[in-house]
Amino acid sequence: MASLRAILNARPRDRVIAAPGVYDMISLRIADRMGFDVLYMTGYGAVASLLGLPDAGLASFTDMVDRVGTMAGIAETPLIADGDTGYGGLLNVRHTVRGYERAGAAGIQLEDQEFPKKCGHTPDRRVIPADDMVRKIAVAAESRESDEFLIVARTDARTALGLDEAIRRARLYGEAGADLLFVESPESEAEMARIGAELGDWPLVANMVEGGRTPILPADRLAALGFALAIYPGAGFLAATAAIESVFGHIRQTGSSLGAAPPLYSFAEMNRLMGFEEVWRFDREHADRAPVDRAHADGPASSRAGSAAAE
Repeated sequence: MASLRAILNARPRDRVIAAPGVYDMISLRIADRMGFDVLYMTGYGAVASLLGLPDAGLASFTDMVDRVGTMAGIAETPLIADGDTGYGGLLNVRHTVRGYERAGAAGIQLEDQEFPKKCGHTPDRRVIPADDMVRKIAVAAESRESDEFLIVARTDARTALGLDEAIRRARLYGEAGADLLFVESPESEAEMARIGAELGDWPLVANMVEGGRTPILPADRLAALGFALAIYPGAGFLAATAAIESVFGHIRQTGSSLGAAPPLYSFAEMNRLMGFEEVWRFDREHADRAPVDRAHADGPASSRAGSAAAE
């Protein structure tokens, strides 16, 4: 697997790397086999699927690093994982960075919101002082075991403090050691153009949220504006949620899945996706070598023999 840094360095300037948002093991399996260069573990989707709760600072470091490890453990594509605020102060940031790196992530996203944080395209987000986040980024960069593990610094200052402050903060975070810069929720293409023009010394992240504050632009336009990576955190779970609701609604109304729309994956397709073919192959290869479970194989015979002796 190529490192995330190598992928970014090899990117032609007229191309933006698209990273789909994965949030559970099914979405991970689907995306991982499709030839993407990078995957993005979305905090919103991971919290929703794991806890059934909003992305509002309710998931713990343990919740998230466990999900990172499970995903990265089977992924053959580099995975950037949402690390929220680092789950506390500077010591927590160090622990979080080391935990995500050891869990197998290719990079971590850290943001400058106050705790508890909120989803980036929702209201009422507050940010910590810029100097505090600069220290967090510096600690994050120092704490990683390899420079191949990348730090994505996100600022949420645009909504509360304006674009000028968001750009100023992002530059400070880059100077503190961040590898990629992420100005969250610009509200027009013109604002995105300013971000690209003023922060072009670093690879830039565009967050494409369907129904969010930022316009969703074609890939070639994002590249022209100076963005290196476009993440699509909500596309997968929004599509899946709508599909599940549609199919379940059809079953509720008719008592059957016949005629349900959208079309369903076949059971065979699902088995292939989840790796059952490998399980079946393994079983066939080792069928003659499988140990006999004597406790079950001998148990009934022994019981019958004992009964006969008693008679």
